[in-house]
Amino acid sequence: MDRLLVTGGLGFIGSNFIHSRLSNFPDSQVTNLDSISYGANPQNLAGIERDPRYQFVKCDVRDNEKLEELVSRADVIVNFAAETHVDRSIANPSAFLESNVIGTHTLLEVSRRKSIRRFVQISTDEVYGSAAKGTSFDEDSAMNPSSPYSASKAAADMFALSYHKTYGLPVILLRCTNNFGPRQFPEKFIPKAIIRSTLGMKVPVYGDGSQIRDWIYVDDFCSAINLAIDRGSVGSVYNVSAGNELRNLEVITRILSLLGKGSDFIHFVEDRPGHDARYSLDSSRIRAQLSWRPQLGFEDALRATVKWYVANESWWRPLLNDQILSQAPWKESW
Repeated sequence: MDRLLVTGGLGFIGSNFIHSRLSNFPDSQVTNLDSISYGANPQNLAGIERDPRYQFVKCDVRDNEKLEELVSRADVIVNFAAETHVDRSIANPSAFLESNVIGTHTLLEVSRRKSIRRFVQISTDEVYGSAAKGTSFDEDSAMNPSSPYSASKAAADMFALSYHKTYGLPVILLRCTNNFGPRQFPEKFIPKAIIRSTLGMKVPVYGDGSQIRDWIYVDDFCSAINLAIDRGSVGSVYNVSAGNELRNLEVITRILSLLGKGSDFIHFVEDRPGHDARYSLDSSRIRAQLSWRPQLGFEDALRATVKWYVANESWWRPLLNDQILSQAPWKESW
């Protein structure tokens, strides 16, 4: 039986991964470590707490003493724990240094003294910076982060890979494009657009909305993580992308269309600092080596996501705050 320690498992991707792992791998046990910060929500795992294969521990990833105990009982570490919102990183970079860099280092340092089978570090395409038109970053591309968030993730990546090279820690690193789907924190791009338009509010679009992102449904990323745990090569980096490159304005327009709203719901606002123009990943390595493929097309996934938020107002309404309801979050005091 695999014993997984999942950090940050009350967040968006972490909670969806726990659902996926317990549903598809009946011999897995999952211990979920989460400090329950602003992006975490216990409702993301409603019902799971009754599963005897699941345990929750409230703990900060920087708590060395508690980590010693938990890591000693794990075969696999999956590290989702991180501050993730770019706008917040612009307003308060220090929190990202503490959580994403110091937190990851603490977990790595404890893990290197234990016998674990895999240490899976969850990263982001943003570490590469902006991709020029017609190009895509592969795993050997240089990192060139633009925001405090992406810089903190790049630093965490380097620490993780160095612990493999120096200490032989069995690290696998996944860098994924923009995830979306159920249970994503309402400050994020797609849920914020759905929620604001549902409430009859205009949707802020940075600059002219021409920034391009590659979107992936969260269940497809979770399947990539599961494959990496079970079949990935230690010391490897795997880019994960679905090939759904769309301008931000196109995504907003499609969301509004699904909700029966028009372009009058779009409100262009001043662009945020350091806003990358385009993200694009070459994911041929994970497709060739692990036979991974996305299963849900963008249109169907977006339709399912909009439907989920419309049907689950009781989930997102308690999470509304000034940043979700404001026009230019990075200008606010977090």
